[in-house]
Amino acid sequence: MNYNIIDAHSHLWLRQDTTWNGLEIRTTENGRSMFLGEEVQMLPPFMIDGRNSAEVFLSNMNYAQVSAAVVVQELIDGNQNDYLSTVRRQYPDRFQVCGMVDCFGHDMAAEATALVERGFDGIAIPGHRLILDDQRVQLNSPEMMALYDVMEQHGLFLSITLADGDQQVGELREVIETHPQLRIAIGHFGMPTRERWQEQIKLARYANVYVESGGITWLYNSEFYPYPGAIRAIREAAELVGINKLMWGSDYPRTITAITYRMSYDFVVKSPELSDDDKALFLGENARRFYGFDHLVELPYVKNMSE
Repeated sequence: MNYNIIDAHSHLWLRQDTTWNGLEIRTTENGRSMFLGEEVQMLPPFMIDGRNSAEVFLSNMNYAQVSAAVVVQELIDGNQNDYLSTVRRQYPDRFQVCGMVDCFGHDMAAEATALVERGFDGIAIPGHRLILDDQRVQLNSPEMMALYDVMEQHGLFLSITLADGDQQVGELREVIETHPQLRIAIGHFGMPTRERWQEQIKLARYANVYVESGGITWLYNSEFYPYPGAIRAIREAAELVGINKLMWGSDYPRTITAITYRMSYDFVVKSPELSDDDKALFLGENARRFYGFDHLVELPYVKNMSE
């Protein structure tokens, strides 16, 4: 069966150079970065210049037959608004992009208005990064609520990741109930390797809330491909909210230090525990509906030289 595949959680940057919670994140060499006190392999080692560009991602997408992708943002990558606005203009049929606001500032609504004018499709909030050693930003603070007002008014979607378990579920529930027209995608599949992850999934019982699986392969990295634990998590989430509220996401490029991009969804395609209809919904049809992708490119399969 052929699937229209959409990646609901990916990242792009030209260079990482920022701090979080007083710790440094900085591109070094050979795909590595200084990350919160240690050097890690942030990118595949052949990406030697540290540039995680749209063109390299498109090459991976074309090879893996992924028609489109949603590019979110994370505080650990630094603000990429300037680069992503260019990506959106250059590749309008392949990418939807999230802007980022200063969640520790006091004029997020004005920043959101500016992002609307620049053509961004959504705004990403890494909620788990808003809990610091010396402060915590509430997802339902007055400043945040003003931000959501602007987003709802202009039709932007919210891509949000939460702290483990149900730490921020109550805050987000108030946001959902106060802004019923705000499309919300909860990332990292609710962190299914953590306790009480199901509480995040249950938020998708609201009509305007979906869940995407960005990062699920690194969460189950210890068991590796074909990730039977991840398949069990997808099935459990489907029992809680319905398969029609769940979307595939890769968390590219961090996940492809361990596996290929195609492998980040291929374990779903090959699983006998999901029906063809469920796979079609999870891999692309739900995302097409949620994000409103209108013109998906068709990508033919190209045989590997080794086949």
